[in-house]
Amino acid sequence: MATTSAGSLKTWFLETRPQFLILTPMCVLVGVAAAAYDGFELQPLHVILTLVGALLAHISVNVLNDYFDYRSGIDLATKRTPFSGGSGVLPAGLLKPQQVYLLGLASLIGVGAIGIYFTIEYGWEILPLGMLGMLVVYLYTTHITKNPLLCAIAPGLGFGPLMVVGTYFTQTGEYSLTAGLASLVPGFLVSNLLLLNQFPDIEADKVASRRHLPIAFGRQFSARVYTVLMIATYVSLAVAVGLSVVPLTALIGLATLPLAAKTVMGVLKNYDDVEKLLPFLGLNIQVILLTTLLTGVGILLGLLLK
Repeated sequence: MATTSAGSLKTWFLETRPQFLILTPMCVLVGVAAAAYDGFELQPLHVILTLVGALLAHISVNVLNDYFDYRSGIDLATKRTPFSGGSGVLPAGLLKPQQVYLLGLASLIGVGAIGIYFTIEYGWEILPLGMLGMLVVYLYTTHITKNPLLCAIAPGLGFGPLMVVGTYFTQTGEYSLTAGLASLVPGFLVSNLLLLNQFPDIEADKVASRRHLPIAFGRQFSARVYTVLMIATYVSLAVAVGLSVVPLTALIGLATLPLAAKTVMGVLKNYDDVEKLLPFLGLNIQVILLTTLLTGVGILLGLLLK
């Protein structure tokens, strides 16, 4: 199929992988909820700018991943699933690679512009967080995915501590233990999201010399890491409540435990059978979205107990 010169709006929208962007508002919600629980008055403009910046960062990492995967040949070797394998826009010739790269770069520049605003508003303290986040976004596909440990940590770091704590700072101008501990929930979960989604792509990822956990140590070991991270999610939430850092109502995040247990059992049983594993990739996404959402809502409900 011939590459189009500009592409339709729908094509550009699909290139951002919008089905995954719903995760971002939920991570932002956790940070906003933590700020409100700590007694800070929320500013609507700051909430909106933070959400836009977080969405632009997520769009940038999705789009740059598509671009670099296409350039490396992964997209031409991978078997796409609803949960992995890229958007499919570039292999289908719907956009030019340079157009996709510029979209990813423009989104990242937008993140930087919003970061400058908050630096002027609150001071330099947000810079290390913002600069690290932008580096993770740009280098994820080309460098981070070649190191098993960094590849395992980076997604959770980006959507957990960097996004949640960053959101807290943009509302308050401060850092806090509330945001730090609350950020571990989406942190562990999103690392699990990327980890499990790597299972179907092992052979294709080898084309680009990637070295994530399933390639370096195998699916069985990675399934066990997935299990540990899932347990760590709920333990971290319970510990945060036990230390009275977040309110008792945050424990509604534990409501997803049965679904998480079903997913873990399915992964441990079917880690080497991609076809049988696919339904559990879907369940995993449900666990991540619902647990993050319920944690944020639970922290907000804690305001009623004050």
